[in-house]
Amino acid sequence: MAARGKHRRPRINTLTRGIVAAGTGGAALALPIVGATGAHAAQPAQAAQVASAAVPQVSLVTYKVVAGDTLTKIAKKHSTSGGWQNLYKANRAVIGDDPAVIRPGLKLTVGTKNAQTLAKTATATKSSTASAVTPAAAKTYSNDLDGWIRESLDIMAQQGIPGSYDGIYRNIMRESSGNPQAMNNWDSNAAAGTPSKGLLQTIDPTFNAYHVAGTSMDPFDPVANITAACNYAAARYGSIDNVFGAY
Repeated sequence: MAARGKHRRPRINTLTRGIVAAGTGGAALALPIVGATGAHAAQPAQAAQVASAAVPQVSLVTYKVVAGDTLTKIAKKHSTSGGWQNLYKANRAVIGDDPAVIRPGLKLTVGTKNAQTLAKTATATKSSTASAVTPAAAKTYSNDLDGWIRESLDIMAQQGIPGSYDGIYRNIMRESSGNPQAMNNWDSNAAAGTPSKGLLQTIDPTFNAYHVAGTSMDPFDPVANITAACNYAAARYGSIDNVFGAY
């Protein structure tokens, strides 16, 4: 008689039995994947971020077709790489099967711009606009002989009146010693009722005749006096620089 248990069927462990049972049904049962932990779990997300950062962000540049346009003309205008052929390939879905027929109003993609380039362009545009709307600071002059001469020279330059700093200074020192309130009460002009006034000693008729618009109508005003006198000297002598005595 055979010993009991000699032909006992081998035990199948629980895991193996589960797989075999799933297989008999014709479908494999996928075992659950144990979740990764620690630093390795973050690697896919980090890789995605790095990949995203590595890809330059771009913006499409579009163009709206107008009457008379051709793909060749548009490609040349926008320096499209590959000419009209590449332009057509990129827009075939919009244009249709015939590249020679493009209708006004069609919106074509003519290129791309890098996001960084767009940002720089926007910044430059903003800066340019700000400069255009911000008034330039007004030039200032010192309230002394140096400042009066320099302001007058700037006005003269705008009006095309010749003259130099040295020429003006030299004549002022001879005529009034730099005193804007100087007035001659003893010469022939004074005797005729028109005394010479101001830094360059102009009489009223001369000051009025050669007064430069934008300056004061007061002959004692330093800038107005210098500018009018230089205008008169330019008309009579070619320039205040050519005056070396009474004029």
